[in-house]
Amino acid sequence: MPFWMLISEFLHDIKANKTRAFLTTFAIMWGTVAIVLMMAFGEGFNYRMMTAMTNAGNNIIKVYGGQTSIRYQGLPEGRPIRLEKEDAFTLMESIPQIQVAVPSHGRNNVRLKAGNNSATTYLEGVYPEFEFLRTMYPKQGGRFLNVKDLHEKRRVLYIGSDLAEELFGHQDPIGQQVEMDGYPFVVVGVMQPKLQMGMSNGPDDRRAIIPFSTFESIYAHRWLRMITVRPNRLADTPVVRAELFRVLGRKHRFSAEDDNALFMWDFVTNIKEMNKVFTGIKIFLGIIGGLTLLIAGVGVANIMYVVVKERTREIGIKLAVGARSGHIVAQFIFESLLISVTGGAAGMLFTWAIVKLIKSIPVQNEGLAYLGTPQISYPVVIITVSILGIIGLFAGVFPARKAAALDPVESLRYE
Repeated sequence: MPFWMLISEFLHDIKANKTRAFLTTFAIMWGTVAIVLMMAFGEGFNYRMMTAMTNAGNNIIKVYGGQTSIRYQGLPEGRPIRLEKEDAFTLMESIPQIQVAVPSHGRNNVRLKAGNNSATTYLEGVYPEFEFLRTMYPKQGGRFLNVKDLHEKRRVLYIGSDLAEELFGHQDPIGQQVEMDGYPFVVVGVMQPKLQMGMSNGPDDRRAIIPFSTFESIYAHRWLRMITVRPNRLADTPVVRAELFRVLGRKHRFSAEDDNALFMWDFVTNIKEMNKVFTGIKIFLGIIGGLTLLIAGVGVANIMYVVVKERTREIGIKLAVGARSGHIVAQFIFESLLISVTGGAAGMLFTWAIVKLIKSIPVQNEGLAYLGTPQISYPVVIITVSILGIIGLFAGVFPARKAAALDPVESLRYE
């Protein structure tokens, strides 16, 4: 049967049954919207959460001193393990799987004053490597701390965007002087705002950062707050964790089997676990959307059976004048596929419009920001199109076979 005849038959049936055609197409459209939009929100949420986790630590392991829980070499349990600056250098020399190991200090309730404005915040003394280890990237016009700041013990200050607003309002903080616990510092950079998950002592947006050497010269802390370690490869993480206990245990005299001697915040493992959770969420959302689409497909099949029943006499006439069974089958499969494709295309366009609209809305609330913006996944689109094709085929093939098997004489007598 020529293609233009199939189109003509389809349009004729649409005109005769507008409401039925609309509801059937809408069912397919709604099923498509359900699966693609839910997966888009799932993808957006996954991306936001991964970004928030990476913003807190870029594939790093934070190592803190703990307290022994096992007797070792005649020493009692319950001993505090305090980390020192030299421990970071020892780790770099002893563990080849480590890319970076840097020490840092921390101090709560540090008071900053700029003009008539003041703020209390958490202060860290760090190495320049913290810029990429903790994704503390500066806004345009400023910079992070550098090696010269560290070697010369400069009184330079790097602050989070929220802290900068508290101290300077809408003024440019770069080059401005800040009094920190009575010591004058010059602001050299302001961190770009970032969504962060896994905070310690507050978000980085409200943090003050100075060179590690400057911190030591002012506050004279002997013990570190932590050592930040980054493995060469993600696959090296289990080996690095075990080596951290072995190397530090040998130096501080605690058992490598004593899990309480060190506390670790392992961002690499946390991200892997979160990926598993989000994969499960996406599978769940996909199943719900798929079932919705399947129900719509059942509706199409039922409609096509109704169409066969209503057009029994028409089918009988076609068969009586010489139409082949293949023509009848092609007609109904074509109509079913066209309904599925039309509904699917409308659903895709509607979903795309919703995603564009949501992306255009600025999100100021941090809680809403964690929900993320929907991201249309092309593999999901391809799978959905494939499902629509299968639904259209199966929804049409069985009614079509029933129509083609009708007896012409009986069909003409059908009322």
